[in-house]
Amino acid sequence: MSFVGRKQIVYVFLEPVYDLSAILDNMQMKRRKYASDISREKFVEIEPLLCSVRRSTKPTTVDLYEVFCAVLYLLRTGCQWRFLPGEFPKWQSVYAYWRKWSEPDQHGVSVLEQALKKSGWRGPRETGAQRLQHVLDRGCAEREKYGHGWPEGL
Repeated sequence: MSFVGRKQIVYVFLEPVYDLSAILDNMQMKRRKYASDISREKFVEIEPLLCSVRRSTKPTTVDLYEVFCAVLYLLRTGCQWRFLPGEFPKWQSVYAYWRKWSEPDQHGVSVLEQALKKSGWRGPRETGAQRLQHVLDRGCAEREKYGHGWPEGL
């Protein structure tokens, strides 16, 4: 807004209207396929389970398939939230859904665990953190074997 004398001039900026389905189709074509992804057909089976956790106060702005694939990517690679590839939704959105899906019910089982079991996902082979720990353990064992790295007369 700007004021000219006593008159008020209002600038109106109109936002363009987008077709969300066309955007989602383009996003699906652009995103790389990761080994941790599941098929859309499998996701259709577990989508009602994942949607049951969310309150339906306003419509979703992200594709739940992309969010679920991002969670699978994180579980498989063990990467940090902020290092989630840019092709996925924002890490804050993925984290918010992960928090909701990971809350255990009265039987101690989370919706995420149920969805992973229903989707047939077998889990990570070995995360980056686990590989690093194996390397560190192996190096420590070799140092102990040869007597390096430990002061013995102190």
